[in-house]
Amino acid sequence: MNISFEAPDKMNGLMTITLEKEDYQGEVEKTLKDYRKRANIPGFRPGQVPMGMIKRQFGTSVKVDVVNKLLGEKLYGYVQDNKIQMLGEPLPSEQQETLNFESDEPLTFKFDIAVAPEFKAELNDKDTVDYYHIQVDDKLIDQQVEMYQSRSGQYEKAEQYDAEQRDMLKGDLRELDGDGNVKEDGITIADASLMPQFIKVEDQKKLFDGCKPGDIITWNPRKAYPDNDAEVSNLLKIEKGNVKDHEGDFTFQVLEISRYVKHEVNQELFDQVFGDGVVTDEKAFRQKIADMISQQLQSDSDYKFLLDVRAYMEQKVGKLEFPEAILKRVMLNNNKDKGADFVEKNFEASIKELGWHLIKEQLVAAQNIKVDDEDLKAVAKEVARAQFAQYGMSNIPDEYLENYAQDMLKKKENVNGLVDRAVDVKLTAALKNVVKLNEKDITLEDFQKLVQEK
Repeated sequence: MNISFEAPDKMNGLMTITLEKEDYQGEVEKTLKDYRKRANIPGFRPGQVPMGMIKRQFGTSVKVDVVNKLLGEKLYGYVQDNKIQMLGEPLPSEQQETLNFESDEPLTFKFDIAVAPEFKAELNDKDTVDYYHIQVDDKLIDQQVEMYQSRSGQYEKAEQYDAEQRDMLKGDLRELDGDGNVKEDGITIADASLMPQFIKVEDQKKLFDGCKPGDIITWNPRKAYPDNDAEVSNLLKIEKGNVKDHEGDFTFQVLEISRYVKHEVNQELFDQVFGDGVVTDEKAFRQKIADMISQQLQSDSDYKFLLDVRAYMEQKVGKLEFPEAILKRVMLNNNKDKGADFVEKNFEASIKELGWHLIKEQLVAAQNIKVDDEDLKAVAKEVARAQFAQYGMSNIPDEYLENYAQDMLKKKENVNGLVDRAVDVKLTAALKNVVKLNEKDITLEDFQKLVQEK
C-alpha cells in the first residue's frame, strides 16, 4: 500500500492511495468463507457449497466492499495522523481513472480534499471588545408587572360597553329579512360572543358604542368583516362557504357585558408569580422582577458580546482563502435534491459561517473549553426556564426543569444545538476575562436597535 498527499497551494489537496492485492485479499478470503458457511444454495448442504461457486457469485462485490472499508480507514487515519485540517468530505478526484475490480492489478484511488486555510486566531488583554450592560429601568419593571397582572386577571360584569377596555359582549344574535323582520328559518344564536373593537369597518364598530345590557343593535356581520369570511363563519356558526348566503342585517341583543380586569398588585399576585411567601411587599416584588430581568438581559448582552468578538476576529484575521471549487462540489454533494442554483445562491454565506467556525475552533482550543454532561444539562435547564418564562411561569420547581432538560437531551436532534450553545456559553465567559472590555450602559430599546443593525 502506498499513500501520498500533496497540496501545492495549501488549499486544494490530492490524496492518492494505491492498494496491492495483499492489502485486501486476506479480508476478502475471510469474508467469502463466512459467506460459504451461511450460503443456502439448492443442491448443496449448508457450508458445503464449492468455494469456486462462492467466488464467482460474490467475489467481486465482496472485494469492492472490503476495499471501500479499507480505503475509508486508511484515508481518515492518514488525515488524523498527519493533522490535515480537512473541510467536509473527500471527493473522488476528477483525475480518477476507471478501475477494474476483476483484475488483481494494483488499485489506485485519487481523492480531492479541501484543506482549511492556515491562520492564527488569538486574543489577549490588548484586544478591546465592547460589552453592553442593559439597564433595568422602571419602565421595564412596570411592563413585567402589568404582564403578570394581565395573566392573572379575570372577567367581571360591566354596566356599559367601553371599547377602550376591550369589553366582550354576550347576547342573542338573529338574522333579519329584507323588511327588517326576524327571518323565518334564519340564523339564531342565543349565546353569541362578540368583541366589537375587532370589527374592521368603522361605521359598523360604532353601532356598539356605549351599549348596555338589554340594548338591541342592528348591524351587518358581512359588512363588518368584509375580507374575513372565517370570522363571519365562526360568529354565525356556519361553514365558510355558506357565508355568501347570509349577507343581510342581524340584530344583536346585549345580554351581558364582560370586562377583563387586571389582578391587583397584592400578596396573592406575589405568591402566584414567585411562590408562597417568597416576597411580601411591592418593593420586594419589583426588586425580584428587576433581578430576573437583569439575569435574562445578561444573556442578551453575552450574545451581543460574542457577535462583536466574531466581527472583531474576522477583521483581525482578515480574508481567508478557501478551495471554492472543491467546497462547491462538497456542498452540492450534500444538497443533491436542491441543485447547483442553491449552491451558488448560498455559497458565500456558507463560506462566511465556515470561516467563523474555524476561528472559533482556535479560540475554544486556546481557552481549553470542554463540554461535559453537566454543562449540557445546565444549558437545557436554561432553555426550559426561558420557555416557561415566555408564558409568565417564573416559579418553576427545579425538579420540573430537571425532568424537562432530561427529556430534551434524550432527543438526538436537540443535542448538537445544546452542545453548540454550551460551547458558546463557556467561551463567552472565558473571553470576558481575556480581552479588555469596553463596558457601556445602554437602554433595552437602544440595545435592540443595535442588534437589529448587525
